Amino acid sequence: MQVFEKTITVTEDDLDDLNHVNNVRYVQWVQDIAKDHWLAYATPEILESYAWFLVNHYIEYKSQALLGDQLILKTYVPKVDGVSTIRHVEIINAKTEQLVVLSKTKWCLIDTTTLRPTRIPPVISELF
Repeated sequence: MQVFEKTITVTEDDLDDLNHVNNVRYVQWVQDIAKDHWLAYATPEILESYAWFLVNHYIEYKSQALLGDQLILKTYVPKVDGVSTIRHVEIINAKTEQLVVLSKTKWCLIDTTTLRPTRIPPVISELF
């Protein structure tokens, strides 16, 4: 299992009326890190033939993040099964090492020609 990560800094655009990160922004970051992970390892041929469709999303807010906080976004896919995967995302405050968000999302692989679910081939499962 491969862990993919990146670090971001909270900006004013990320804040809500209470001056902490808006919950909707966390959902966007979960989607962004999943896409970044996929694009970092998928070949042009894979990208042309396959795409991911979000089936469901679970997110648990553990603590808040504030303006200027550096956040480490980590994602990994512990298991590939049939046409779907469960992707885990952790968002951690880089300074305090406190868990801010924990997320699990179910993704279904689709064939870009038929737009139908397709079994995840070894060439893709090996990417994770």
